[in-house]
Amino acid sequence: MADITLYGIPNCDTVKKTRQWFEKRQISYAFHDYKKAGIDREMLELWVLEKGWEPILNKRGTTFRGLPDVLKQDIDGDKAIMLMVAHPEMIKRPIVDIDGEVIIGYDSTAYETLLGL
Repeated sequence: MADITLYGIPNCDTVKKTRQWFEKRQISYAFHDYKKAGIDREMLELWVLEKGWEPILNKRGTTFRGLPDVLKQDIDGDKAIMLMVAHPEMIKRPIVDIDGEVIIGYDSTAYETLLGL
């Protein structure tokens, strides 16, 4: 069986949809709640190294839009990581790790492919 971790917050609709997808197929997974557990800087650094910061930092959410303009300017990988560590709700949801393969956002086709379904 695959080692699966779903990262997100419980009240997010896309996270709920992802959880339902796994549960409907009786696929077990660990849920990492950003609100309760935060996120490790090292984990974010790995994701940014692999995927880039742009797809991971959610600039459309209310938390990012509510930041002072100075924080929203000149964003690079280090600044994006700093913002996401300080405000985990700015991380795109969900992020699913299936045996070390990271999928950003809901993608049932990618889940099926990685799980051999």
